Amino acid sequence: MERGRGRGRGRERSTGGGRQNAENPDRSNNPWFNPARPAPYPGNPPPPMATPWQNPAPQRWNPVQNPPRGNPVQNPPRGNPVQNPQRGNPVQNPPRGNPVQIPGSQPPPRANPWQTQGGAMRGSGGGQGGGRGGPRAFEYVPRAPVSDPTPSEPPVEELQQLKLTSSTSKTPLERPGRLPMIRPDGGGKDSVRRMELLVNHFKVEFKPRFTILHYDIDIKLENPPRPNAVVRVSKADALLLRNKLFSEELSIVPISKTAYDGEKNIYSAVELPTGNFAVTISKGEDTRPRTYIVSIKLVNKLELGVLDAYLKGKGQSVPRDILQGMDIIMRESPSRTQITMGKGFYSKSSVRNRDLGDGIMACTGSQQSLKPTSQGLSLCVDHSILPFRKPVNVLEFLKENLKISFDSDRPLNRNLIGKVERALKGLKVRVTHRNTTQKFVVMGLTKSITSHITFDLEDADSANSIRKVTLVDYFVEKYNLHIQYRHLPCLDFSKGKRTNYVPMEFCVLIEGQRYPKDDLNNYADRKLRDLSLLRPRERRQVICDIVNAAEDGPCGGEITRQFGITVSMTMTQVTSRVLSPPVLKLRNANNDCSALTPEGSCQYNLLNHKVVYGKDMIRWGILDFSQHWSINGRYMPLDVDKFTRAFVQRSRKLGIRMENYLFYEESSMDILSNPKALSDLLKYVYHDLANGHLQILFCPMADKHQGYKTLKRICETEIGIMTQCCLSFEANKCQDQTLANIALKMNAKAGGSNMELYQQLPNLGGDGHVMFIGADVNHPTGQDGLSPSITAVAATMNWPGANRYASRLRAQRRGEKIQDIGEMCFELLEAYARINKVKPERIILFRDGVSETQFDMVLNEELTEIRRAIESDGYKPTITVVVAQKRHLTRLFPMNEREGGKSGNVPPGTVVDKIIVHLDEFDFYLNSHYGSIGTSKPTHYHVLWDDHAFSSDQLQRLIYSLCYTFPRCTKPISLVPPVYYADLVAYRGRQYYESLNDYRSPASTSSSSSSSTFSISSSPASDHINFPKLHCDLENLMICI
Repeated sequence: MERGRGRGRGRERSTGGGRQNAENPDRSNNPWFNPARPAPYPGNPPPPMATPWQNPAPQRWNPVQNPPRGNPVQNPPRGNPVQNPQRGNPVQNPPRGNPVQIPGSQPPPRANPWQTQGGAMRGSGGGQGGGRGGPRAFEYVPRAPVSDPTPSEPPVEELQQLKLTSSTSKTPLERPGRLPMIRPDGGGKDSVRRMELLVNHFKVEFKPRFTILHYDIDIKLENPPRPNAVVRVSKADALLLRNKLFSEELSIVPISKTAYDGEKNIYSAVELPTGNFAVTISKGEDTRPRTYIVSIKLVNKLELGVLDAYLKGKGQSVPRDILQGMDIIMRESPSRTQITMGKGFYSKSSVRNRDLGDGIMACTGSQQSLKPTSQGLSLCVDHSILPFRKPVNVLEFLKENLKISFDSDRPLNRNLIGKVERALKGLKVRVTHRNTTQKFVVMGLTKSITSHITFDLEDADSANSIRKVTLVDYFVEKYNLHIQYRHLPCLDFSKGKRTNYVPMEFCVLIEGQRYPKDDLNNYADRKLRDLSLLRPRERRQVICDIVNAAEDGPCGGEITRQFGITVSMTMTQVTSRVLSPPVLKLRNANNDCSALTPEGSCQYNLLNHKVVYGKDMIRWGILDFSQHWSINGRYMPLDVDKFTRAFVQRSRKLGIRMENYLFYEESSMDILSNPKALSDLLKYVYHDLANGHLQILFCPMADKHQGYKTLKRICETEIGIMTQCCLSFEANKCQDQTLANIALKMNAKAGGSNMELYQQLPNLGGDGHVMFIGADVNHPTGQDGLSPSITAVAATMNWPGANRYASRLRAQRRGEKIQDIGEMCFELLEAYARINKVKPERIILFRDGVSETQFDMVLNEELTEIRRAIESDGYKPTITVVVAQKRHLTRLFPMNEREGGKSGNVPPGTVVDKIIVHLDEFDFYLNSHYGSIGTSKPTHYHVLWDDHAFSSDQLQRLIYSLCYTFPRCTKPISLVPPVYYADLVAYRGRQYYESLNDYRSPASTSSSSSSSTFSISSSPASDHINFPKLHCDLENLMICI
């Protein structure tokens, strides 16, 4: 039972395979140069190879002023721009991407900041950089981080989440530093067939001559409680103030001509009055009216002609301020009628929502994103569904969610009080005992039950008379209400010194409060998945219905029309290419290497094959948690003899020499809740039963349990035990596929190799080694502002197999930049050299979890730190950096449903690199997996840096081939394995943190083990310093399979 996260990746299961859902210029010093390949500049010498210490110009190379877009032959390399022609004598604009050849000149070289002036490419085997030399003794010397001349962009995932700080702030493209790679060709050509697809991108039309007025709005309380005190205005109050100020009754401006982000930005189709305005609002009885000073100031005029010029290839940088304004405008209408959650909108209608039980409902909705693409401006719309708490009375919610009965007059015990407080703390409620629209945040529960709460009340008949009154009597006197549940504690809404207690029966949950997916029970989780996994035909129809919605769609109502914006009601049509699957290497019954070519869904069978390299499993044991259980005895314990006999036999058929288990130890599920007892048990098993030498500990469990996190943390950071968990009732079935999956996981964890590519990875020929690196960051939930971000870097440790990984983990203050990426890459490079006795000459880095606005950070900060950490005299590997994005909304639908196969999805190997991609940068969508249920989501790959000069075909083929090498799957996965594995490791680090945080106590002084590197008593603010590291015996093995 290896559990994963709600994101949809990282689940380590014993019962399944992978996830179901879904030319190149000549380089004189480039060892991979193919002289047979035609030069990209007909009749002209191609540009020389980029070199690593040359300071690049921040602009793209541009032979004439802003050439228009056309059919690219070879995109202009970045570098020093050719001087623009004198004004008054314009040069005929050439098609973009095919630069005009100036007589007597050659195309300028592509700028590369890793080139020293006058030197050849360092580490390329010649020139002033010298050769690479042999292996060196690694010694990492930390260096001060490189600072950017201007602050980095804020970590943002989508355009609609951008927060403008100043209309004059520089965009990333205006800063000195590297820029993302220009597409090296007109797109790929390699394919076994082509397919016509529909994509959920809807073209957006606008008036180039229209001007959007951008205003800054500042809201302050007229009479704050203290001089110069800053009173935060909630988003709900800000919207209320805007609505009143811009209402038709005040005749200031029709509200339909403005769009507001609820914070600091208002966009208007007409000129607004500026200055200070006093606006008074009241939230109901017992609440004094409050007057706010609303200041409106014009900060920018957004000329849509600038965006039009950029989309036509005449602009240098993305006009993000205009895109933000248009995005907010297109979100205004649905935000007024639906629940807004992040970048999505969800229905308030009970008819469209579904009950998940436990006081939770599934709300259907949509997500949208505005994107500049090759076809122009596009609105990407997708269907979405999320779990929310029902907007019901607090007691009713607790009855459903915690299965608590409040009928008796007996007070709740300490255990139940703790559960109630955890279920309610931080939620927003409204009260029903008085007429008010005010919302309150639950800070906790009162220490006393309602009948015991008293307070001092000023007598209305006497100004100086204060009397003590019980809360029960006060409600009778004030509201004529009798409290029924006097034996329960009250909800505590207190702020500062002002106490505010309200009985639960008079409190109702506010609508739109999301319920964490990870907290759903098995039934709710399964039902939510069933609702969200729409088949392609159904999802396509739902998306079209959303776009065509008359009122609450992205172009519903009058708002977008007031700004001259319209959206096409039809999906974008594109032509895709389907790549052929690679040939895989396995072993046959005679133990000889054999070739296997996946067909159809590209899933292959190991029935008559063996793994490439089976590790001898001689010292492994069983720690059985399923034999004793405490949940009504409804779970099936492991049938040890039956399972081990079938498992050993199946493993041997796979070519894994599996001996009988070394020992068998019984335990119970209860011990998983006691970290100290669990630690003692594991130490006993390792030191006493295994004599300090154990390859793998097999741990069957009766059910999913939070203690799984604790088990993994103790084994992998304190003791150094590799574990394999599974559910006992699945193991007892002894199904061939289940047994094979467990065996494949254990073989990979022990250092074996399950399957490899029959031929060396494409386009990486040569004698030198290649290392693939993946990097990812796991962030805490949005409501958690204290927990650290967990960063992980994983790298391949073998070549040419490239299917065994080592990893490094760190915790850091919340942020997307990986602070220690240089140090972690150095450690992995050191491990590679120690294992292979040679250092990799080429490195391909895949980075997950960053948006377009963070490319600047990856290129000019993380890549710089990696270079500084790993390079030395005589060793300077070439590097390619590719961002892999899964958090996007793009979906691909076969136009002819018959081409979609049984599931209706696009087949594995489907590539799209035209129309819906970036205007000129090197990016593409690749659907590498077979989606048997739901609608497949492709991965968006964006090349930021490329020392290897890949063509589109070469890189797409390389990534697709890699997707067949993940050890636990007999099918291609949806995300390139280096970053997929880094994601698993980052989530494992989150589990380490949560396992300790779950048992944090003010009275605690240390963790469950004296050897722990993480103190339970440490504050969340310092957790990134005390975070546990992987045990030295396991850090170079695959712990997460």
